[in-house]
Amino acid sequence: MNLQESARPQWKTSSFGGAADTTPAELSALRTHMDRCGQSRGRLFGLLRAADGLDGLVGRHPVTVVMLVFLAMWMMMFVTSLMH
Repeated sequence: MNLQESARPQWKTSSFGGAADTTPAELSALRTHMDRCGQSRGRLFGLLRAADGLDGLVGRHPVTVVMLVFLAMWMMMFVTSLMH
């Protein structure tokens, strides 16, 4: 088996040796595309994104979330007991 390592990469990129940064025109086209996609998803998409974010928060900090829920419930009971 003959193994030879090449000093240069064997793949080609769209930057052709230049900087691989995005251009303002590309960013504008991406923003337009994202806006159209967001409009086509409807009202439920925002609710699903919020639920996904909440799921991520609870997944990373379950003890903190449980403590905050109990604190909020205790504060509501305390405030309602003051009203009576």
